[in-house]
Amino acid sequence: MKTNRRNFITTASAAAIGGGILGACQPPKEESKTVKVNRNRIGVSTYSFWQFNGPKENSPIEDCIEKAARMGFDGIEFLLVQMTSEENSYLQNLKRQAFHAGIDIMGFSTHQGFIFPEKEKRDSEVAKTINQIELAYKLGIPTMRLNTGRWGTTKSFDDLMANKGIEPVLEGYTDEEGFKWVIDSIEQCIPTAEKCGVVLGLENHWGLGRTAEGVLRIVNAIDSPWLQITSDTGNFLERQYEQLELMAPKTFLIQAKTYYGGGKWYTLDIDYNRVAEIFRKVDYRGYVSIEFEGQADPMEAIPKSLELIRNAFTWEV
Repeated sequence: MKTNRRNFITTASAAAIGGGILGACQPPKEESKTVKVNRNRIGVSTYSFWQFNGPKENSPIEDCIEKAARMGFDGIEFLLVQMTSEENSYLQNLKRQAFHAGIDIMGFSTHQGFIFPEKEKRDSEVAKTINQIELAYKLGIPTMRLNTGRWGTTKSFDDLMANKGIEPVLEGYTDEEGFKWVIDSIEQCIPTAEKCGVVLGLENHWGLGRTAEGVLRIVNAIDSPWLQITSDTGNFLERQYEQLELMAPKTFLIQAKTYYGGGKWYTLDIDYNRVAEIFRKVDYRGYVSIEFEGQADPMEAIPKSLELIRNAFTWEV
């Protein structure tokens, strides 16, 4: 049957009008709400895989990189004493391997101390720290953990931990002198940190840095953007959250301790949702680096730690 052109136009017009009427009668579709999720990137310290248990060769940095990448970490923090060389070829191979594994080398944990009456010893520690900054630069690491050092009057670290990190001042000297030595020494490292683009993060790590007030006294006295704070959640044995709040505005890296299987020296019950909220209030957007310090198998405990910390440092906005 042939379709009459006038009938076709009439039928098509009616359908269009009817469709419009029906469409107008339909309830409007609800707009889907998009939930934006923010999170801090999570790294892991190579210390977590080793913990000074046995020779460092049993837990090489190369293995730590691959394990961290497989576990789903965003970054990795190198413990300097765990490295087997400071030769440039070794450093560049680590950097190449991390990039290929898709993981940032985001932190550098080093050891030094400046609480010595002898200027020669302090000068030696300054030279060592400057060398460490240059190593961080070669590795492309943006921030390096710094220590004040301690008086050394408590010879056993186990005894120091049993006494909550408190030790007597060296006979004949005062904490005031100790703070001056630390401030003067770190000030000498600042030009190299600026030249290399490596932010020094003074950690709450026993000695004169045992308290937030001690850390801030040093950081505020030097007053440089190249000296900030590495906030360790496990190194405050009293007033934990209060002290983290004090340091939060100047924090450049968070180190998050976990203790699955019980801690090596002590176990802290840390409310990481509360910790995350403290740092969200100051708009902290940097890395959180996990330091597992428990007795459990690291290959089981570290992924658990990642889940715990990632959940706490993820939020809707």
